[in-house]
Amino acid sequence: MSKIEIACFNPESAIIAFENGADRIELCDGLSEGGTTPNFEIIKQLRDKINIPIFVMIRPRGGDFTYSDAEFEQMKSELIQMKSLNVDGFVFGILDENDEVNMEQNKALIELANPLPCTFHRAFDRAKNLENSLEKVIDCGFKTILTSGQKPNVSEGKENLKKLVELSNGRIEILVGGGLRSTNIEEIRGITKAEYFHSSAITDGSGFANADEVVALKNR
Repeated sequence: MSKIEIACFNPESAIIAFENGADRIELCDGLSEGGTTPNFEIIKQLRDKINIPIFVMIRPRGGDFTYSDAEFEQMKSELIQMKSLNVDGFVFGILDENDEVNMEQNKALIELANPLPCTFHRAFDRAKNLENSLEKVIDCGFKTILTSGQKPNVSEGKENLKKLVELSNGRIEILVGGGLRSTNIEEIRGITKAEYFHSSAITDGSGFANADEVVALKNR
């Protein structure tokens, strides 16, 4: 059985994920934008009902991953606010205008999050140079990278994902996600040798996690 993180864009999905055996929840808003910072009140409500780890996305808007000074200040204040709610970790990723990992800004957020672990999200898939970006993310102090192997989805990125798992050599967790479903998780796991997998478990375009899909992901 794999470890499964479910990306949840609403409280209903988080409850479904929790009740059907997910190991961790990535909580965000903005499904159409690929995830943005969720609502403070929603986190508060869920924390009372869910005792598996909740990682919260810190992302002020959709689009690219290079932020203005004002947006970066917003990310810092949101992270501090969310930290007070007993969450278990944070998910973010900042690139500079050359699509390189922004060491300074990512490190600043990791310091604010300390001692909670941070995941560098799929901004990684827009970053230049697989190996350099991996080393930079590790140097920043992230514990996990969410990636589809710098390709549009995990099926196309499987060889790069395999490479990332090998290169990381246990120094950081490679969280495999992006087009991952119960129908392809076995193949992807076999090729990549990854141990942690990420999916929204949305099967019908409704925006809500599907309970059967969560169970299938967990048991494949």
